[in-house]
Amino acid sequence: MTGPPPPIAPLGDRAVVVRVGDRISDETFARVQAVLGSLRGAHPAITDIVPAFASVTIHYDPAAVRGRAGESPFAALVRVLDARLTGIDAVAVPDALTMEIPTCYEGDLAPDLEIVAGHAGLSAGEVIARHSAPTYLVQMIGFTPGFPYLAGLDASLATPRRAEPRTRVAAGSVGIGGGQTGIYAIATPGGWNIIGATPLSLFDPLRAPAALLRVGDRVRFVPVPRARYDAMAGR
Repeated sequence: MTGPPPPIAPLGDRAVVVRVGDRISDETFARVQAVLGSLRGAHPAITDIVPAFASVTIHYDPAAVRGRAGESPFAALVRVLDARLTGIDAVAVPDALTMEIPTCYEGDLAPDLEIVAGHAGLSAGEVIARHSAPTYLVQMIGFTPGFPYLAGLDASLATPRRAEPRTRVAAGSVGIGGGQTGIYAIATPGGWNIIGATPLSLFDPLRAPAALLRVGDRVRFVPVPRARYDAMAGR
C-alpha cells in the first residue's frame, strides 16, 4: 500500500474507520493485516482495533487525545494515523498453526446438507469431502462474538443463504452462506445453510481469550461420527 495513506472516516465520536479496499480478496486481507500491525501502539488514546474484510475500525477515547490548538480529537488522531499509514506495504500472511475442528455432518446436526448437495449437484458424501478438504483462513470475526468468516470454501459448494432465516441456530453449527463457510459461536438467529456441527465452544466470556479463533488463524474441519460428537459434547 505504497503512496498516500488509506482514507479514514469518523464512526461516531469515539471511533474511526480505515478503508483499505472495496472487495474481499487475499490482497485486501494482506492490506488489512498491514494496517493492523502498523496501528498497534500508535496512540495511547486507542482502546481497541477491530479488523474486518476490507477495513479496520479504531476505537478511541477523545478525552485522551491531545491535539494542536483548535484541533478536534478526530483531526488530531487522524494526523497520527496518517503518519503511521503513509507508504506501508501489504504484508504476507504468516504461517500459523492449523486448528482442527471436529465436525459431525449427520442427522439433525446437518439439516441443510441435502439442500447444499442438491444445489451443487453432488452427493451428501461429496459435499462433506469437499468441505473438509481445504485449510481455511480466518479472515474476519464478526456478526456475533467469536463467529469466524472462513476463506477457502470449494467454489462448487457456494449456496445462497436461506430465503427464511431460522429464529435460532445452535452454537457450534457449521454453515455455508454464499461463497463462505463459518461457525456459529453462540445460539442466534441465522440464515446460513447448516451442514454440520462442532462440539467445540467458539466463544466463552469466562475464558481468556473468550474467542477460540482469531483473524489469521488456519482451520480444518475433521469429520467425526455422531457418537464421537456426543461424547465430546458431554452428552
